[in-house]
Amino acid sequence: MTGAIDISALTVRYAGATALDDVSLTVPHHGLTALIGANGAGKTTLVKALCGLIRPDHGTITVDGRIAHVPEGREMFPDMTVDDNLRLGGWRTRRRDTAAIYDLFPGLAALRARRAGTLSGGQQQMVAIGRALMADPDVLVVDELSLGLAPMVVTSLVDHLVTLHTTRDLSVLLIEQNARLALDLCHYAYVLESGRIALHGPAPILARDPRVTAAYLGGHIQVTDE
Repeated sequence: MTGAIDISALTVRYAGATALDDVSLTVPHHGLTALIGANGAGKTTLVKALCGLIRPDHGTITVDGRIAHVPEGREMFPDMTVDDNLRLGGWRTRRRDTAAIYDLFPGLAALRARRAGTLSGGQQQMVAIGRALMADPDVLVVDELSLGLAPMVVTSLVDHLVTLHTTRDLSVLLIEQNARLALDLCHYAYVLESGRIALHGPAPILARDPRVTAAYLGGHIQVTDE
């Protein structure tokens, strides 16, 4: 095994339609890695396969350590309190003390008894990240960090994610439609197009690639066999 996450030749089909086609990627230990792509590219399918929610038709997935997932859309338990939502993240590790999460997100401390469904989108995203951290992960998978959030809120969340990465030595896989955010934040990136890896490389290099720019302005990336 070479990374915190190693995915090799992953293929997933739904009722005969191929959602992922021979996808391989690596998230290095202690690295920040991005997976970008438009709606329908296969990002959600890859996350579900990675988290064991669907069984692939072919290929292998190996994770070195404990993995935790921050899901797209936050997926709060809306009628439960913030504190109870956080504690659910620690059920496998039997962790009940949420104090460290409030140290990381001080703004949540005053909301700990509030029902999660009454929070703003940014507050819910903090709860979702905190809930994942309650599992004491080695690898954090963050699905659409910026979805539906104001730029100022996203900037704050990115700062928190960078702090987590540097202070806890977390390996992070960030799945994002916001290509600029992902490429600015991460060290390495993969571009998923129509279920295949179309491009990959150091994020600063991909950020200057006209094919990446074209893809997010409605163009098309030519899939290669590199």
